[in-house]
Amino acid sequence: MALTVPSPRAPLDDDPARWYEDRLGWATVAGPPVALVTGLRFDVLELPAAAGRGVLRRVGAATGPVALAGSRMRLLVAAGSAEELPGLLDWLEWGGIALDLAALGTGGRMTAPRPPGRDGPGAPDAAVWLRAPVPGRGVEPSLPAVRAAPWGGGGAPCLVRLVAAAAVECHRVRLLSARARGPAAQQLSPQRFASS
Repeated sequence: MALTVPSPRAPLDDDPARWYEDRLGWATVAGPPVALVTGLRFDVLELPAAAGRGVLRRVGAATGPVALAGSRMRLLVAAGSAEELPGLLDWLEWGGIALDLAALGTGGRMTAPRPPGRDGPGAPDAAVWLRAPVPGRGVEPSLPAVRAAPWGGGGAPCLVRLVAAAAVECHRVRLLSARARGPAAQQLSPQRFASS
């Protein structure tokens, strides 16, 4: 009787999906490119990179991991946050305003950036970590989430504060873009004012 020896698994260095699954416990979908499943351990706020840079200046370290893919920035937030986004935008008086702000939640996928410290060839617009998740530190408890006291206390950063900053920065980028296109573009898309 022949004994079947399972083939050895690929080293972690050669398999980004294994790094995410084994080191962080995140679900992946085979690629290329490998994708991270949203809605299980985290959701994602996605916005223009220019707006994302403004958000990072406003909130500092009060975000979880942050990825950049081409002209889009992705901020990891607590699972379930994608469902909260429309209500938060309404509550913050941004409802009905065209913001280039989206959320990926249950059933979504995000292209997996190359694991931290893994240099190698990649496409020019390949996803990269600006703030990478750290294995062994419990990423999920540090993700922005809705909590009872939005601007004080608690362990995790506040999702309300993050969404407010994201809405302001997305609107700012949109207004600057319209101004750069000239008066004709501004007349085509009137907007009501929103408080921030």
